[in-house]
Amino acid sequence: MNYRNQHVGVLLGGHNAEHEVSLRTGAALAKALRGRGYRVTEVPVEADLPETLRRQGIEVAVLGVHGRFFEDGCLQGLLEIMRIPYTGSGVLASALAMDKVAAKKVFREGHLPVAEEVVVEPARAESFEPSSIPFPFPVVVKPAREGSSVGVSMVAEPAGLREALRLAARYAGDILIERRIFGREMNIAVLDGEPLGVLEVVPGEDFYSYQAKYQSQGRTRYLFPAPVEKPVEARLRELAAEAHRRLGCSGVSRVEILLDRQGGMFLLEVNTLPGMTEASLVPKIAAGAGLSFEDLAERILAGARLQA
Repeated sequence: MNYRNQHVGVLLGGHNAEHEVSLRTGAALAKALRGRGYRVTEVPVEADLPETLRRQGIEVAVLGVHGRFFEDGCLQGLLEIMRIPYTGSGVLASALAMDKVAAKKVFREGHLPVAEEVVVEPARAESFEPSSIPFPFPVVVKPAREGSSVGVSMVAEPAGLREALRLAARYAGDILIERRIFGREMNIAVLDGEPLGVLEVVPGEDFYSYQAKYQSQGRTRYLFPAPVEKPVEARLRELAAEAHRRLGCSGVSRVEILLDRQGGMFLLEVNTLPGMTEASLVPKIAAGAGLSFEDLAERILAGARLQA
């Protein structure tokens, strides 16, 4: 849809673990859209957001926010009630994608490959025994409802499990313990249902942590296009598009897939509001596919709509 003559609000900030990244994403999107001639106002997300949106006359919302309350369907539900079209996925798709436990159930029902896991309630973090895990160490411990690798630990031995569970329990939702799969991390940007390309992330540390993503990018290498055989690339694209579709996603998403040493593929997650900072992966993939950042921002805005 053409929003050229409407007042665009870029929502950014918010009070959660991804606040700083959201500020940068929102600022980048606002700058790009202003550069294309849109009337743009940056709207910090606070408790008085509905009043702010009404007072400023926002007619369409570009979501530059990340994490809890913003990627999980809460913000999308508010905008549906206010009848303000917004970018990205709707309430249900956002909620499913943000909850890694729910997303894996959807993927399994669609016969999409995922790693084995055990789900632990936060209240059991202190009493959970490593012997209850039906697969061998090493494992990955993560909160089920956070993004940007917040609260994620790689645990090599049973002795390290308790501390990892304590860390994950500080965040929202259940705790996921997954069998650790050693392989290459592939990221696929999907825009309006079509995969744009495959990028390989080669972190300069043990895994692609929050620090590696946003604080030490110089040690991380980004390979685009990913150096894989054409049939492998085609399968990665197909798997990413199917994960996007199975969850009911809209607009742009970033799909993470591990490619193991035997050529097996394992879906990690689908990010429905991927970062748009200078270090973020979707802009890198889009650029490799011939889309400037301004083009990408305009495509994202064009997909804004009500979905309920």
